[in-house]
Amino acid sequence: MTRRTLAAALTTLALICSGAVQAQGFLDLVKHALPHEKQQYRSGTISEEQALSLYSAKQKQPTFDACTDQFPGGKPFNIASVSAKMQPLALCSDNFAVVYSMTSRTPLMVAERLNAAQLRDAKGEQRTNNFYPDPRIPKAGRAELSDFSRQIPQVDRGHQSPASDQPSERAMAQSFALSNMVGQSPENNRGAWSKIESDVRKFVQRAGGDVFVFTGPLFDKGFETIGPNKVWKPTRLYKLVYDASSNRAWAYVLDNKPVNVEKPMDYATFVQTTGLRLLDQLTVTGTAGRG
Repeated sequence: MTRRTLAAALTTLALICSGAVQAQGFLDLVKHALPHEKQQYRSGTISEEQALSLYSAKQKQPTFDACTDQFPGGKPFNIASVSAKMQPLALCSDNFAVVYSMTSRTPLMVAERLNAAQLRDAKGEQRTNNFYPDPRIPKAGRAELSDFSRQIPQVDRGHQSPASDQPSERAMAQSFALSNMVGQSPENNRGAWSKIESDVRKFVQRAGGDVFVFTGPLFDKGFETIGPNKVWKPTRLYKLVYDASSNRAWAYVLDNKPVNVEKPMDYATFVQTTGLRLLDQLTVTGTAGRG
Protein backbone atom coordinates (compact mmCIF):
# COMPACT_ATOMS: atom_id res chain seq x y z
CA MET A 1 0.00 0.00 0.00
CA THR A 2 1.37 3.46 -0.91
CA ARG A 3 1.57 6.39 1.52
CA ARG A 4 -1.29 8.04 -0.37
CA THR A 5 -3.65 5.09 -0.09
CA LEU A 6 -2.67 4.53 3.56
CA ALA A 7 -3.43 8.16 4.33
CA ALA A 8 -6.81 7.85 2.58
CA ALA A 9 -7.71 4.79 4.64
CA LEU A 10 -6.66 6.49 7.90
CA THR A 11 -8.68 9.57 7.00
CA THR A 12 -11.74 7.37 6.41
CA LEU A 13 -11.20 5.65 9.77
CA ALA A 14 -11.03 9.02 11.50
CA LEU A 15 -14.30 10.05 9.87
CA ILE A 16 -16.19 7.01 11.05
CA CYS A 17 -14.79 7.38 14.56
CA SER A 18 -16.11 10.94 14.65
CA GLY A 19 -19.53 9.74 13.50
CA ALA A 20 -19.30 11.61 10.20
CA VAL A 21 -19.63 8.43 8.14
CA GLN A 22 -22.17 5.63 8.62
CA ALA A 23 -21.06 1.99 8.50
CA GLN A 24 -22.05 1.37 4.88
CA GLY A 25 -20.43 4.61 3.83
CA PHE A 26 -17.25 3.53 5.57
CA LEU A 27 -17.14 0.28 3.59
CA ASP A 28 -17.66 2.14 0.34
CA LEU A 29 -14.95 4.66 1.14
CA VAL A 30 -12.43 1.99 2.11
CA LYS A 31 -13.23 0.13 -1.10
CA HIS A 32 -12.26 3.19 -3.13
CA ALA A 33 -9.38 4.26 -0.90
CA LEU A 34 -7.48 0.99 -1.21
CA PRO A 35 -5.66 0.15 -4.47
CA HIS A 36 -7.47 -1.94 -7.09
CA GLU A 37 -5.52 -5.04 -8.02
CA LYS A 38 -6.17 -7.57 -10.73
CA GLN A 39 -7.72 -10.74 -9.32
CA GLN A 40 -5.13 -13.42 -8.62
CA TYR A 41 -6.02 -17.12 -8.63
CA ARG A 42 -4.52 -19.22 -5.88
CA SER A 43 -3.18 -22.54 -7.05
CA GLY A 44 -3.85 -25.54 -4.81
CA THR A 45 -4.61 -29.21 -5.00
CA ILE A 46 -6.86 -31.89 -3.51
CA SER A 47 -6.17 -35.35 -2.11
CA GLU A 48 -6.39 -38.49 -4.20
CA GLU A 49 -9.46 -39.54 -2.25
CA GLN A 50 -11.14 -36.20 -2.99
CA ALA A 51 -10.17 -36.49 -6.65
CA LEU A 52 -11.64 -39.99 -6.94
CA SER A 53 -14.89 -38.77 -5.39
CA LEU A 54 -15.35 -36.36 -8.32
CA TYR A 55 -16.03 -39.26 -10.71
CA SER A 56 -18.91 -41.69 -10.94
CA ALA A 57 -18.29 -45.43 -11.05
CA LYS A 58 -18.89 -45.35 -14.80
CA GLN A 59 -16.47 -42.44 -15.28
CA LYS A 60 -13.77 -44.44 -13.53
CA GLN A 61 -13.86 -47.01 -16.33
CA PRO A 62 -11.45 -46.50 -19.29
CA THR A 63 -14.21 -46.17 -21.91
CA PHE A 64 -16.33 -43.40 -23.42
CA ASP A 65 -19.57 -45.08 -22.35
CA ALA A 66 -20.27 -42.36 -19.78
CA CYS A 67 -19.72 -39.43 -22.14
CA THR A 68 -21.01 -40.33 -25.59
CA ASP A 69 -22.97 -37.06 -25.55
CA GLN A 70 -19.72 -35.11 -25.87
CA PHE A 71 -19.29 -36.36 -29.45
CA PRO A 72 -21.32 -35.42 -32.56
CA GLY A 73 -24.19 -37.82 -33.08
CA GLY A 74 -23.32 -39.57 -29.83
CA LYS A 75 -20.61 -41.53 -31.64
CA PRO A 76 -17.41 -41.59 -29.56
CA PHE A 77 -13.92 -41.37 -30.97
CA ASN A 78 -12.46 -44.78 -31.78
CA ILE A 79 -9.64 -45.14 -29.25
CA ALA A 80 -8.31 -48.13 -31.19
CA SER A 81 -7.33 -45.78 -34.02
CA VAL A 82 -4.56 -44.28 -31.85
CA SER A 83 -1.15 -45.94 -32.16
CA ALA A 84 -0.56 -48.49 -29.40
CA LYS A 85 2.82 -46.80 -28.84
CA MET A 86 0.94 -43.86 -27.33
CA GLN A 87 -0.77 -46.12 -24.76
CA PRO A 88 -4.15 -44.39 -25.19
CA LEU A 89 -6.88 -44.23 -22.57
CA ALA A 90 -10.49 -43.09 -22.83
CA LEU A 91 -11.49 -40.80 -19.94
CA CYS A 92 -14.92 -39.32 -19.22
CA SER A 93 -15.84 -36.27 -17.18
CA ASP A 94 -19.22 -34.60 -16.76
CA ASN A 95 -18.76 -32.12 -19.62
CA PHE A 96 -15.82 -33.34 -21.68
CA ALA A 97 -14.10 -36.49 -22.92
CA VAL A 98 -10.35 -37.08 -23.12
CA VAL A 99 -8.23 -39.23 -25.39
CA TYR A 100 -5.23 -39.55 -23.08
CA SER A 101 -1.73 -40.87 -23.77
CA MET A 102 0.25 -42.59 -21.04
CA THR A 103 3.33 -42.19 -23.26
CA SER A 104 3.20 -38.41 -23.60
CA ARG A 105 1.43 -38.09 -20.22
CA THR A 106 -0.90 -35.57 -21.85
CA PRO A 107 -4.30 -35.49 -23.48
CA LEU A 108 -4.14 -36.03 -27.23
CA MET A 109 -7.65 -34.76 -27.85
CA VAL A 110 -10.37 -33.35 -25.61
CA ALA A 111 -13.93 -33.26 -26.94
CA GLU A 112 -16.74 -31.15 -25.49
CA ARG A 113 -20.32 -30.36 -26.42
CA LEU A 114 -21.24 -26.73 -25.83
CA ASN A 115 -24.48 -24.79 -26.15
CA ALA A 116 -25.83 -21.43 -25.03
CA ALA A 117 -27.71 -22.83 -22.02
CA GLN A 118 -24.60 -24.55 -20.69
CA LEU A 119 -22.51 -21.40 -21.01
CA ARG A 120 -25.17 -19.39 -19.18
CA ASP A 121 -24.84 -21.85 -16.29
CA ALA A 122 -21.04 -21.68 -16.51
CA LYS A 123 -21.01 -17.92 -15.93
CA GLY A 124 -21.98 -18.42 -12.31
CA GLU A 125 -19.37 -21.04 -11.46
CA GLN A 126 -16.42 -20.05 -9.29
CA ARG A 127 -13.01 -21.11 -10.57
CA THR A 128 -11.45 -23.56 -8.10
CA ASN A 129 -7.83 -23.64 -9.35
CA ASN A 130 -7.19 -26.89 -7.45
CA PHE A 131 -4.99 -28.81 -9.89
CA TYR A 132 -4.49 -32.54 -9.27
CA PRO A 133 -3.02 -35.64 -10.96
CA ASP A 134 -5.82 -37.77 -12.39
CA PRO A 135 -6.19 -40.76 -10.01
CA ARG A 136 -7.79 -42.88 -12.73
CA ILE A 137 -4.48 -43.07 -14.60
CA PRO A 138 -1.73 -45.47 -13.43
CA LYS A 139 1.10 -43.50 -11.83
CA ALA A 140 3.57 -44.83 -14.38
CA GLY A 141 1.66 -43.05 -17.14
CA ARG A 142 0.41 -39.79 -15.66
CA ALA A 143 1.68 -36.28 -15.11
CA GLU A 144 2.25 -35.00 -11.59
CA LEU A 145 2.09 -31.47 -10.20
CA SER A 146 5.88 -31.47 -9.87
CA ASP A 147 6.23 -31.78 -13.66
CA PHE A 148 4.91 -28.24 -14.15
CA SER A 149 6.70 -26.48 -11.29
CA ARG A 150 9.92 -24.44 -11.45
CA GLN A 151 10.29 -24.85 -15.19
CA ILE A 152 12.67 -22.55 -17.08
CA PRO A 153 11.23 -21.16 -19.22
CA GLN A 154 7.97 -21.17 -17.25
CA VAL A 155 5.05 -23.29 -18.47
CA ASP A 156 1.35 -22.92 -17.71
CA ARG A 157 -0.91 -25.87 -17.04
CA GLY A 158 -3.05 -25.13 -20.06
CA HIS A 159 -6.67 -26.31 -19.97
CA GLN A 160 -7.87 -28.12 -23.07
CA SER A 161 -11.50 -28.00 -21.95
CA PRO A 162 -11.55 -24.48 -20.46
CA ALA A 163 -12.60 -23.85 -16.87
CA SER A 164 -14.92 -21.12 -18.17
CA ASP A 165 -16.95 -23.75 -20.08
CA GLN A 166 -17.89 -25.73 -16.96
CA PRO A 167 -21.55 -25.40 -15.85
CA SER A 168 -21.40 -27.03 -12.40
CA GLU A 169 -19.21 -27.21 -9.32
CA ARG A 170 -18.17 -30.80 -10.04
CA ALA A 171 -17.47 -30.12 -13.70
CA MET A 172 -15.33 -27.15 -12.69
CA ALA A 173 -13.35 -29.32 -10.28
CA GLN A 174 -12.90 -32.05 -12.92
CA SER A 175 -11.48 -29.55 -15.41
CA PHE A 176 -8.40 -29.09 -13.17
CA ALA A 177 -7.26 -32.70 -13.58
CA LEU A 178 -3.82 -32.83 -15.19
CA SER A 179 -5.35 -35.20 -17.77
CA ASN A 180 -6.96 -32.01 -19.15
CA MET A 181 -3.68 -30.04 -19.23
CA VAL A 182 -0.70 -29.51 -21.49
CA GLY A 183 2.49 -27.56 -20.85
CA GLN A 184 1.75 -24.25 -22.52
CA SER A 185 3.65 -21.03 -23.05
CA PRO A 186 2.21 -18.51 -20.54
CA GLU A 187 2.09 -15.79 -23.21
CA ASN A 188 0.23 -18.13 -25.54
CA ASN A 189 -2.15 -19.49 -22.88
CA ARG A 190 -3.09 -16.07 -21.52
CA GLY A 191 -2.99 -14.27 -24.85
CA ALA A 192 -3.94 -15.69 -28.24
CA TRP A 193 -5.26 -18.99 -26.85
CA SER A 194 -7.46 -17.22 -24.31
CA LYS A 195 -8.89 -15.06 -27.11
CA ILE A 196 -9.71 -18.14 -29.20
CA GLU A 197 -11.53 -19.72 -26.26
CA SER A 198 -13.49 -16.51 -25.74
CA ASP A 199 -14.33 -16.27 -29.47
CA VAL A 200 -15.63 -19.85 -29.46
CA ARG A 201 -17.88 -19.11 -26.48
CA LYS A 202 -19.23 -16.01 -28.22
CA PHE A 203 -20.11 -18.11 -31.25
CA VAL A 204 -21.76 -20.82 -29.12
CA GLN A 205 -23.94 -18.21 -27.43
CA ARG A 206 -25.28 -17.20 -30.86
CA ALA A 207 -25.53 -20.68 -32.33
CA GLY A 208 -28.81 -22.47 -32.85
CA GLY A 209 -27.87 -25.62 -30.96
CA ASP A 210 -24.96 -27.82 -30.00
CA VAL A 211 -21.41 -26.95 -30.99
CA PHE A 212 -18.69 -29.60 -30.64
CA VAL A 213 -15.13 -28.53 -29.91
CA PHE A 214 -12.02 -30.68 -30.23
CA THR A 215 -8.82 -29.42 -28.63
CA GLY A 216 -5.38 -30.88 -28.23
CA PRO A 217 -1.60 -30.70 -28.60
CA LEU A 218 0.65 -31.47 -31.54
CA PHE A 219 4.17 -32.82 -31.09
CA ASP A 220 6.43 -32.01 -34.01
CA LYS A 221 9.94 -33.36 -34.40
CA GLY A 222 12.25 -31.97 -31.75
CA PHE A 223 9.56 -31.38 -29.10
CA GLU A 224 10.76 -30.87 -25.53
CA THR A 225 9.77 -32.60 -22.30
CA ILE A 226 9.22 -31.13 -18.84
CA GLY A 227 9.47 -32.33 -15.27
CA PRO A 228 10.74 -35.49 -13.59
CA ASN A 229 8.29 -37.62 -15.60
CA LYS A 230 9.32 -36.08 -18.94
CA VAL A 231 5.86 -34.90 -19.89
CA TRP A 232 5.76 -34.02 -23.57
CA LYS A 233 5.52 -30.30 -24.27
CA PRO A 234 3.55 -29.55 -27.45
CA THR A 235 5.07 -27.56 -30.28
CA ARG A 236 1.59 -26.55 -31.47
CA LEU A 237 -2.01 -26.66 -30.25
CA TYR A 238 -5.25 -27.02 -32.19
CA LYS A 239 -8.92 -26.24 -31.67
CA LEU A 240 -11.49 -27.58 -34.14
CA VAL A 241 -15.08 -26.31 -33.95
CA TYR A 242 -18.09 -28.07 -35.48
CA ASP A 243 -21.54 -26.42 -35.50
CA ALA A 244 -24.02 -29.30 -35.64
CA SER A 245 -26.90 -27.02 -36.70
CA SER A 246 -25.22 -25.74 -39.86
CA ASN A 247 -22.63 -28.50 -40.47
CA ARG A 248 -19.94 -25.85 -40.63
CA ALA A 249 -16.46 -26.40 -39.21
CA TRP A 250 -13.37 -24.28 -38.72
CA ALA A 251 -10.13 -24.61 -36.82
CA TYR A 252 -7.16 -22.83 -35.30
CA VAL A 253 -3.62 -24.22 -35.14
CA LEU A 254 -1.17 -22.16 -33.10
CA ASP A 255 2.50 -22.51 -32.30
CA ASN A 256 3.07 -22.97 -28.57
CA LYS A 257 4.70 -19.58 -28.13
CA PRO A 258 3.68 -15.91 -28.16
CA VAL A 259 1.66 -15.51 -31.37
CA ASN A 260 -1.25 -13.56 -32.78
CA VAL A 261 -4.61 -15.10 -33.67
CA GLU A 262 -4.96 -15.53 -37.40
CA LYS A 263 -8.04 -16.19 -39.52
CA PRO A 264 -9.39 -19.71 -38.85
CA MET A 265 -8.82 -22.43 -41.43
CA ASP A 266 -11.41 -24.72 -43.01
CA TYR A 267 -11.64 -28.42 -42.17
CA ALA A 268 -9.74 -29.61 -45.25
CA THR A 269 -6.83 -27.32 -44.40
CA PHE A 270 -6.95 -28.52 -40.80
CA VAL A 271 -6.61 -32.14 -41.93
CA GLN A 272 -3.74 -31.23 -44.24
CA THR A 273 -2.00 -29.24 -41.49
CA THR A 274 -2.39 -31.72 -38.62
CA GLY A 275 -3.13 -35.11 -40.18
CA LEU A 276 -6.14 -35.42 -37.87
CA ARG A 277 -9.43 -36.56 -39.43
CA LEU A 278 -11.78 -35.90 -36.55
CA LEU A 279 -14.90 -35.09 -38.61
CA ASP A 280 -14.57 -37.48 -41.53
CA GLN A 281 -17.71 -39.37 -40.44
CA LEU A 282 -19.76 -36.15 -40.64
CA THR A 283 -21.05 -33.86 -43.34
CA VAL A 284 -19.07 -30.62 -43.36
CA THR A 285 -20.67 -28.11 -45.69
CA GLY A 286 -18.52 -25.08 -45.12
CA THR A 287 -16.60 -22.97 -42.69
CA ALA A 288 -17.29 -19.92 -40.57
CA GLY A 289 -15.50 -16.76 -39.64
CA ARG A 290 -14.03 -16.05 -36.28
CA GLY A 291 -16.62 -16.34 -33.46
